[in-house]
Amino acid sequence: MPPVPSEEGAACRDAIFEKPPPALVGSLQVNKKLQSGQRIFTGQLKGPESFTVDDKGNIYTGTVDGKLWMISGDQLHFITRMGQDMPECGTPDYEPVCGRPHGVRMDQDGVDGLPFKFLNGLEISKKTLIYFTDSSSKWERRHHKYEVIETNHLGRLLAYDPVTRTGRTVLSGLYMANGIALSPFEDYILIAETSICRIIRYWVSGANAGKKEVFVDNLPGYPDNIRLSSTGLYRVGISTTRFPSFFSPFLDALGPYPFLKRFIAKVTPLSFYSIFLQKHGLFLEINNKGDIVASFHDPDGSVTWAVSDVFEHNGKVYLGNTELPFLVVLQ
Repeated sequence: MPPVPSEEGAACRDAIFEKPPPALVGSLQVNKKLQSGQRIFTGQLKGPESFTVDDKGNIYTGTVDGKLWMISGDQLHFITRMGQDMPECGTPDYEPVCGRPHGVRMDQDGVDGLPFKFLNGLEISKKTLIYFTDSSSKWERRHHKYEVIETNHLGRLLAYDPVTRTGRTVLSGLYMANGIALSPFEDYILIAETSICRIIRYWVSGANAGKKEVFVDNLPGYPDNIRLSSTGLYRVGISTTRFPSFFSPFLDALGPYPFLKRFIAKVTPLSFYSIFLQKHGLFLEINNKGDIVASFHDPDGSVTWAVSDVFEHNGKVYLGNTELPFLVVLQ
């Protein structure tokens, strides 16, 4: 079993959730909009988390077993794999040798990667600068639940210049830095801080260049990827909700009890935490002021839950996930 969360990390979480989850009213009113979705490639794609598209309209996604796939019309094609080809690929213990693609984007130029601990979100600017996140310098992706429980601030936003082939840290000290999205004018970039349920904005140019600020706080769940839609709104996939249920939100409930959190982490496997997570599908639409203007729900998870990415293409919306054996499409 991996090392248990530190006392410092536990104490940090106690100070984070100062407010209860937001009330499910107004733009957060529970609905069944996601239940109009259709599952495709069931049993063929496990955890298609992120998406990109080429100039021919082919969609690309990576799965939990380290594979990269292309979706052409209604056909699924295997492209390549990130690591070794082993029967155990797709299980947490073998992620270091099989690989696990996260953010996927299309680029016309080849870019050499940098070896980091937990590479996650990816965004390519029109200035050929590549932004990406390293969620944690302590935990790998397969142990991401420990990163959430500990609430470390060991995440980073980095930038890579393919012309000079140099990388640099843009912002450090982030709470599980995850999905990112550039604004239409590329004057700021949004960063999901998953473990504390918020999104921050970092200004990369203009009068506010170098300034970091909270964009939206106290989200109704843990944000994953962020996408700019054709309507100018930011779509945010919610990997796990914080909604009250028979099992009250697990991480919120444990917040005031650091000793209990450490004890549970010592005596239980990571899979234990999943039984407390509600199967409620959700993604949000947020305007450029940080207001949640719409929410899309599947309250009983009958079609999907654990939404990682919301990708729009040719009048369809593709809903990604990190572990589920299917892809969901909304018309």
